[in-house]
Amino acid sequence: MKLFDGIADCLAEREPAAKVAATRALVAAFARGGLDVDGDAPEPAAIGIPGRPERPLLVHPRDVPRRGLGSVEGRAAFLHAIAHIEFNAINLALDAAYRFRELPREFVADWLQVADDEARHFAMITARLRELGFAYGDFAAHDGLWEMAMKTAQCDRARMALVPRVLEARGLDVTPGMIARLRDVGDEASARILETILREEVAHVAAGSRWFHWCCERDGLAPGREFIRLVREVAGASVRPPFNREARLAAGFGVEELARLETLDQEAGVGGKG
Repeated sequence: MKLFDGIADCLAEREPAAKVAATRALVAAFARGGLDVDGDAPEPAAIGIPGRPERPLLVHPRDVPRRGLGSVEGRAAFLHAIAHIEFNAINLALDAAYRFRELPREFVADWLQVADDEARHFAMITARLRELGFAYGDFAAHDGLWEMAMKTAQCDRARMALVPRVLEARGLDVTPGMIARLRDVGDEASARILETILREEVAHVAAGSRWFHWCCERDGLAPGREFIRLVREVAGASVRPPFNREARLAAGFGVEELARLETLDQEAGVGGKG
């Protein structure tokens, strides 16, 4: 099997369990050297909507129901939102490996490993949902993550800045509070799953930092200045403090970069202000 054909097949797969299995099998085959990395592969197909099931129903973020964690249904709805993020994250990692094929082989290896982790995270969360009597698709969800993939499909530098270092990094900030809330209501099983996800997401954001810096060096740009520019122009409303400074520093953010991010929401043009 040729590598990029295999990735495209995983992206196109609609059934979640089959996507998880196909992704993990592809990554294992790549690690064994069992895939032909075709240097003469054609240009990637134009980005479209990846394979996904008919459910969940996708709605505007403001229309996703909010439920408290005090009930089983409320915790299930909360975990469903996390599962939907992880499902999208599988596709985001696969698309990075598929789309930006002019980058070194190490780039492909990194994002296939991320895809494998995200597939495992999705499986962990959906297994927990089943224990609570629910399934992926039982609640409405939104599609903001893939919208950012569409916006950055033409630029590897922008993709590395705005998906792992903005959208995924947001998870580093909010997940510790989620874990605490789950423990407050006695859901230790779900809290432990989120602890695993948080620990491994640091490495995913770090991969984004590493390749963003690589792209900036290639393009003759200062990473700190370019990151702030992209955030201001494309994703300002998605970046708001407080930040998990320890996790972000471990994931490749600089001290000055974080200080700059902490002031962005006060500036003109960010989040509709000014």
